[in-house]
Amino acid sequence: MAITKRQLPSFFRFPKNPSLSQRLMVIGIAITLFFLFLAFFAPIFQAWGWLQNPEQCPVDNPVQAAPSAKYWFGTSRLGCDIFSRTVFGVQAALQVVILATALSMVIGVPLGMVSGYLGGNLDKVLLFLMDSIYTLPGLLLSVTLAFVVGRGILNAAIAISIAYIPQYYRVVRNHTVSVKTEVFIEAAQAMGASTWTVLSRYLFFNVIQSVPVLFTLNAADAILVLGGLGFLGLGLPEQVPEWGRDLKEALGDPSLGIWWTTLFPGLALTLMVVGLSLLGEGLNEFVNPRLRRQNTIRK
Repeated sequence: MAITKRQLPSFFRFPKNPSLSQRLMVIGIAITLFFLFLAFFAPIFQAWGWLQNPEQCPVDNPVQAAPSAKYWFGTSRLGCDIFSRTVFGVQAALQVVILATALSMVIGVPLGMVSGYLGGNLDKVLLFLMDSIYTLPGLLLSVTLAFVVGRGILNAAIAISIAYIPQYYRVVRNHTVSVKTEVFIEAAQAMGASTWTVLSRYLFFNVIQSVPVLFTLNAADAILVLGGLGFLGLGLPEQVPEWGRDLKEALGDPSLGIWWTTLFPGLALTLMVVGLSLLGEGLNEFVNPRLRRQNTIRK
């Protein structure tokens, strides 16, 4: 029997009169999927001859050629195909961003749960430590750590992730503190459930509602931080295509009328940040009943 629209769970139904935030979330999903498509199929497009090797600048390429049918985004001052470097830059950005946000989530979420549930001196120490890290500007902290750990995808992810750990910690800890006094938690404790059982079985799925939203918004911010590291020469190795470093190398080109060397890398970086930000804001409304209620009242 075919499943009708009415039978589908509410998560899969698109409302007849979507709110502005829901429309923007659809735009964010579309932009994000577009970049994921480019990252996944870039090696295939290169094998088909549609993209050049982004890590090498062919000697027969013209220098600073304007966009044309052969070079869609033009070429740089070294003769690199900007279209190829921009597309492959998606891969590098996604690898660093996913690693950075995943590392911060894997560290911050357990620390927040343990700190909020156990309390005591451990909670005070962790809270002081996380608040100290949180007060530091994220980009400044990432730049400092990048000097220490050096270049590379994993190193850049580590340098960026440290700044986001306190955010996961604070959100999860606050939820844990409010949930641990619920009746079902007290019943589990009364029945002799261990700390690990309470944390993994009863607390975890009740305190992570905001984590996907935080993950998406941090990913958008991490792209900007990675761009800043690349602009300062502290991001990825020189041969790896990176939007921030490409912008730095083309910094003086617009004053000479060579606008394409900065436009396309900068546009790609901006679109990716906008897409993830719109997706995160839409997810925030979905997981936050108060926001959904406010939008319903406005209608």
